Amino acid sequence: MSKRIVSILLFASAAAVSAIAQAAEPASAGAASGAASWKYISAAIAVGFACIGGGLAVGKLGAAAMGAIAEDASLSGKALPYLGLAEGICLWGFLVALLILML
Repeated sequence: MSKRIVSILLFASAAAVSAIAQAAEPASAGAASGAASWKYISAAIAVGFACIGGGLAVGKLGAAAMGAIAEDASLSGKALPYLGLAEGICLWGFLVALLILML
C-alpha cells in the first residue's frame, strides 16, 4: 500500500512540475511571473492532494460499504452517503484551487 501512495505522490509531483513549466511566463515579466508560478503550484497541490485523499477514502469506504450491503441490503441507505462525503473532498480541493487562481 505504501508503494502505491509513494508512486501516486511522485506522479502528482511530476504533473505539478509539468504544469509549472507550461504556465511559466517569460523571464522578462519580472517579479510578476514568480508570483504567478507560485499561484499555479499551490492550485495544483490543492487539487492533487485532495484527489489523492478522496480516492483513497472512496477506495476503502467503497469496499467496506459493498461488503456490508452484500450481507444486509438494508444498509445501503446508511453506507452510500459516506461515499458521497468522501468524494466531496475532491470537490473542496477543486474549489480551493479556483479561489487561489481567482484571487
